[in-house]
Amino acid sequence: MSHGRRLSRDDNRRNARLGRLREVLPREFAVLALDLADGKQVFALTDHNSKVLARRTVRCRPWRLAEAIRWGQQRAIAAGFAGVTLACEPTGHRWKVVDELAVRAGIDLVCVQPLLVHRAREAEDFTRDKSDDKDALLIARLATQLHVYLPERADPVWARLRHLGACRVEWVTRVGASRQQLRDLLECAWPAALTAARRPLDSLTWRAAMSVTGIDPARVRRLGLARLTRAVTRELPRWGGQRVRHQVLRNLHQAGIESGGVPSQRPGGLERAAFALADLRHAETQRDQVATLMVAVLDQLELTALVTSIPGLSAVGAAAILAESGDLHRFDSARALVKHAGLCPRENASGHYAGRTTISRPRPPAAPRRGVARGLGRLAAQPGPGRPAHPPHRPHRQPPHRRPSPRRSRRQPAAAAVRRGHHRHRVEPRHRPRRARSPNRGERLCRLSRRRRGRDELAGPGEHPATEHEQPRPPPTQARMKAVGVTPRLNARWSRETGHGPRRRHTVQRTPKINAMAAALAAHPHAQTALTQNLTSPS
Repeated sequence: MSHGRRLSRDDNRRNARLGRLREVLPREFAVLALDLADGKQVFALTDHNSKVLARRTVRCRPWRLAEAIRWGQQRAIAAGFAGVTLACEPTGHRWKVVDELAVRAGIDLVCVQPLLVHRAREAEDFTRDKSDDKDALLIARLATQLHVYLPERADPVWARLRHLGACRVEWVTRVGASRQQLRDLLECAWPAALTAARRPLDSLTWRAAMSVTGIDPARVRRLGLARLTRAVTRELPRWGGQRVRHQVLRNLHQAGIESGGVPSQRPGGLERAAFALADLRHAETQRDQVATLMVAVLDQLELTALVTSIPGLSAVGAAAILAESGDLHRFDSARALVKHAGLCPRENASGHYAGRTTISRPRPPAAPRRGVARGLGRLAAQPGPGRPAHPPHRPHRQPPHRRPSPRRSRRQPAAAAVRRGHHRHRVEPRHRPRRARSPNRGERLCRLSRRRRGRDELAGPGEHPATEHEQPRPPPTQARMKAVGVTPRLNARWSRETGHGPRRRHTVQRTPKINAMAAALAAHPHAQTALTQNLTSPS
């Protein structure tokens, strides 16, 4: 028995959002899809059933598309539609030029996420074919299905804040890269310098000392502790410090005496480390300058007092958040802003199953690839719709089963004779799970040792170290293979599993004449001399 439920708050908001999108994309309007590029623009005019009405390719810059947009309006009206809606991907910053041209032409612009276009390309025909004409058609189809969003038309103040936020992210990235490079170079060229302070890259005294000495341990030794202290005292205000840490300078002077590291890498590594320190200083200066400009824009928006009233939130942090989100008035509710930031709960439930609830923050781009490479590598390599069985750019993966050994043949009597021998020459690593020990394992080992003892007593001179102690005892099978000229050849291929070395596969090179007699040779050890003479005789 089912019970009716009223619409939830999320249902009402979703219906309202779809209603606003339907006002921009009414069924009386055609869809003019644009695959935007730098010098080649592809248009596709379709109806709401993805039926192509017209196509056009224009080779020009995006700011010269006014005439092509008017062409789309005219063809839509000639086909019986009341107007046209323009749809495109937000490619770079050039889509903002197209948005301005659409506003001047009096039509609406909607944007389609590039990730949706990529997924729709695979779902179209289970292939990864890519062309400008196909992408334009996919953009039009997603637009008719309302898988679009209305772009943000920010005023100059909010647009400046967003640009400054993007610039600050770049400088923060450069600061982290310079710090990591400086540490890596010093670990190779002068590792003792990193022990001068608890956190050397954060110590202003350590940075100032490295700056005045040019990251050169020989210069640290020439200056001495007193002159080094005076030089760092003059340099420290340029780094934003006021108090000199004398313990750090004493440790650094001692490190100049015991430099350590690789002598051959020291000259070039220290020179490169000096450049990295200069880049670190420049990047931090630019980052602080951009942060000051962002706070000034926040003052211009009259939001500084409001955001700083939140405990634990500074003006720079609030400016960085608003630079990523944009104007908060474009969100329907606070819940929409939380979802946009990826901090809302993500459910994982189906039927009676209730999984773990986490936040919806997406993973870094490299994490899914690592997961596929480690956990799903074999599954992803299976052929499927649109996927070749063996891609040409990847080596063919060998099956895990064992190949026949040199003593094994296709004939059943010879194979049974080989199975009676105990010294098998394994030509490939085993891929079978380890078997559990049986209770009669000790008795089997005793019988096996008695058989080996009896066979060694019948062996000829030079075949085991009972007569020649200075020569290592080769395995019986290996000795017989050398006698007839059959040697295994190592063929190594790199394994496709991440973190593993080459997977070796042994093959055996032998002539058809040897192929017919290898099993008989392994089954009858005393016939080795006669068979060797037979094999070496001319055919």
